Amino acid sequence: MLFNEAKKYIPGGVNSPVRAFGLVEGDPLFINRASGSLLYDEDGDAYIDYVGSWGPMIFGHSHPKIQNAIAEKLPFSTSFGAPTKDETTLAQKIVRMLPDVDKVRLVNSGTEATMTALRLARGFTGRDLVLKFEGCYHGHSDAFLVKAGSGATTGGNPSSAGVPDAVIQNTILAKFNDLSQVASLFLKHGYHIAAVIVEPVAGNMGCIPPKDNFLKGLRFLCDQFGTVLIFDEVMTGFRLAKGGASEHFRVKADLLCYGKIIGGGLPVGAVAGKSRIMDHLAPDGPVYQAGTLSGNPLAVAAGNAQLSMLEEDQELYERLEEKGKVLEKAFNDLKMQGFPIWVNRVGSMISVFFTGAEVKNYDDALNSDIGLFRQFFHEMLKNKVYIPPSPFETWFISDTTSSEMLTETIELINETIKKVYASQLIES
Repeated sequence: MLFNEAKKYIPGGVNSPVRAFGLVEGDPLFINRASGSLLYDEDGDAYIDYVGSWGPMIFGHSHPKIQNAIAEKLPFSTSFGAPTKDETTLAQKIVRMLPDVDKVRLVNSGTEATMTALRLARGFTGRDLVLKFEGCYHGHSDAFLVKAGSGATTGGNPSSAGVPDAVIQNTILAKFNDLSQVASLFLKHGYHIAAVIVEPVAGNMGCIPPKDNFLKGLRFLCDQFGTVLIFDEVMTGFRLAKGGASEHFRVKADLLCYGKIIGGGLPVGAVAGKSRIMDHLAPDGPVYQAGTLSGNPLAVAAGNAQLSMLEEDQELYERLEEKGKVLEKAFNDLKMQGFPIWVNRVGSMISVFFTGAEVKNYDDALNSDIGLFRQFFHEMLKNKVYIPPSPFETWFISDTTSSEMLTETIELINETIKKVYASQLIES
């Protein structure tokens, strides 16, 4: 009923494609409220949440410190369109937490952040080409919608109509985790490549970690050819470590892109980097970027609260790591029993693929059994566990995901995977 009504007024009934349950089929849940690691739909049913608004809810939904920070700022206005002291405070916190970052430009979303980073890299280098990886999704700006992951894959449309050929011609594609292919592309195009952009842990073709030395190899090639290395940390930033993927993998990027996690889930994003590059942004430099709502006071208030909590909590990442290990072990135990599944995990990001082969890139993810995932998803949903409605999305574990929730989830995973493969045997 709700979905049918939404489709009358909203294209596809949703405001972001993956929400439509297109790949898993059926009608999406309409959420009314959330608290901690529980979502409540419009019927009042509660679900254990492993989506976490696609990553930012590292402390769970409706955290009182974040709620209070928003409530305190709300009476002063929802937008100024002018500088505020709180914006500087947020930038200072980001710089303090990130290795080798001097300056931060706040924007309104992860898409704006990556779009700005690419324009900045081009303006800084005077070059046009960008190298991206198949299956990595960097928002919906034209240059990145070539073999993108996330909802672009979920909808069966890895690219997009409306993207000019001239834009695509400036985008070079490589396979994630294939450093030799990247090296070959640099030998051919190196001094014309403005930027390499990568999700340090791919999160939009399912969770796929970088192979040993992949990120270090990208850093080496970018150094040799004067190319800007951009880490899209919309998912990994402040989730894998306080310093994000740069700290976790000990690889320095030239520009870092962030999204909703620096706003406690509110619409916000940021580009961060060294002054030598960041100072090319207007008004100091010739690379233009602007936004009326950039540095929105409510988003900044939530971001300051969230980052303060991240700074103060010395044991958060250890707790998240342990929770991730528990969930990963459950899948690996099933794999050891002979069920053809593959699990990838980095910290509190995790995905299961219905294939017996290693999943290390976009092609591997596409070769997993989507039909089995569909059955798995609906069984989990029926039993009140909400996972991403696509095999090409990462699960996120929250600090509020309790041991009882993990136990309940693991029991259901065991039961569901056995049921799914039993039904496959019957059908065959």
